[in-house]
Amino acid sequence: MESLPLGSLVSRAPAPGWEKSPDMEDSTLHPQSATRTSGEMDKPLISCHLVDSDGSLAEAPSEVPKVGILGSGDFARSLATRLVGSGFSVVVGSRNPKRTAGLFPSAAQVTFQEEAVGSPEVIFVAMFREHYSTLCGLSDQLAGKILVDVSNPTEQEHVRHHESNAEYLASLFPACTVVKAFNVISAWTLQSGPRDGNRQVPICSDQPEAKRTVLELAQAMGFTPVDMGSLASAREVEAMPLRLLPGWKVPALLALGLFVFFYTYNFIRDVLQPYLQEGKNKFYQLPVSVVNTTLPCVAYVLLSLVYLPGVVAAALQLRRGTKYRRFPDWLGHWLQHRKQIGLLSFFCAALHALYSFCLPLRRSHRYELVNLAVKQVLTNKSHLWIEEEVWRMEIYLSLGVLALGTLSLLAVTSLPSIANSLNWREFSFVQSTLGFVGLVLSTVHTLTYGWTRAFEESRYKFYLPPTFTLTLLVPCVVILAKGLFLLPCFSRRLSKIRRGWEKDGAVKFTLPVDRALAQKTSHV
Repeated sequence: MESLPLGSLVSRAPAPGWEKSPDMEDSTLHPQSATRTSGEMDKPLISCHLVDSDGSLAEAPSEVPKVGILGSGDFARSLATRLVGSGFSVVVGSRNPKRTAGLFPSAAQVTFQEEAVGSPEVIFVAMFREHYSTLCGLSDQLAGKILVDVSNPTEQEHVRHHESNAEYLASLFPACTVVKAFNVISAWTLQSGPRDGNRQVPICSDQPEAKRTVLELAQAMGFTPVDMGSLASAREVEAMPLRLLPGWKVPALLALGLFVFFYTYNFIRDVLQPYLQEGKNKFYQLPVSVVNTTLPCVAYVLLSLVYLPGVVAAALQLRRGTKYRRFPDWLGHWLQHRKQIGLLSFFCAALHALYSFCLPLRRSHRYELVNLAVKQVLTNKSHLWIEEEVWRMEIYLSLGVLALGTLSLLAVTSLPSIANSLNWREFSFVQSTLGFVGLVLSTVHTLTYGWTRAFEESRYKFYLPPTFTLTLLVPCVVILAKGLFLLPCFSRRLSKIRRGWEKDGAVKFTLPVDRALAQKTSHV
């Protein structure tokens, strides 16, 4: 059997110098790294044997691309395991090879750093920034080689240093070509494979050939390389792992603010008012009842806030008579955060459903049932049945289940794996049409809950209206505005604007008579 060049692994011509590629090793620099016992680390992800066409096992080729690793931490061990499993020959450079050899796959060669950098043309530098200077003694041996920097700075280091780790490494070894890559991949993803983690690997370098070589290597390992340009982009690439849910900060604060507001409002109405005016102690309702009353309010308002910016954007386009003017920054950010707001709405609605199931399990609920039964006996009532209340609760619960089911569809289709399997029309139908149906169902659900309570004077505690009346304000505005935009005088004009028509511009035309064609216009 002939030896396998790198090009056969990635279906591309191998880059110059890939006849030999070094093994890689890395020090402990990734917080998500997963440790394994030495016995587990000895098992490569792919067997060392290959299957011939006749079904028999054949030994793997003796000459395979060689890759080097400098470092012996968790990430280096996972990287070596992945490379060995992908068909590479790995040479690991360690300051104490005897101590660390048992932690690496048996197919990887663990030796001193001076020996590890000799034959490979691509070497992974898997160590912290402060340890880069310890490699200066290897400058002559590293000259002309490709150094792949996989390190990540801490938040304090990222702010303190004006240059990235990769740029600093390039300044220490000017005779080498430095490539920034694999810093966003965790040790666990390397061990378990890209299917269980993020597949994308941002790569940047000033040397196109070196970058192409690392791109091919990432593809051979089963990842999706992303070209980020020159090494000047390394600072941006190194900032990626430091971000903690950047798109969720504003939606989370919004949801928290709504929760605090409605919780305080419900506390004043349901707990404080009975205590001050009637002398009833209902503070036991704070952990469950008040929370359960607050969660649907937050979920309902958040769902309406998902569709309110679209209404505002449509109104702006109608007023301006064009789609070629930028929206205000606040509206643009609002539109970008709709997915996160919708998922938080679903989260609160799901919690509301769980809390509702727990209500009959409370000890206080059992006492209330016993007290109600005693009162019924004392008043000599043998049959307690209010037809209107029975029908109201039946409809109320049914609408709540339908609304939660619709929200579940919206949440599932917002997942990247599901969204990528839908075309634009399918995705728009689920997120826009079904989402609006979910908002309508939630509104009817809320109205059924309120029923006639908004018109009963006894419901206004401390002159505060029932909570559900407050939650109806924004959703009703959205539903009424959507209904107005369905009128021909507005819908046709809005469709023309979204197809490029301008009120006082040169682009003017008449919409086609075919209604189906007009509806294919993209929605805001």
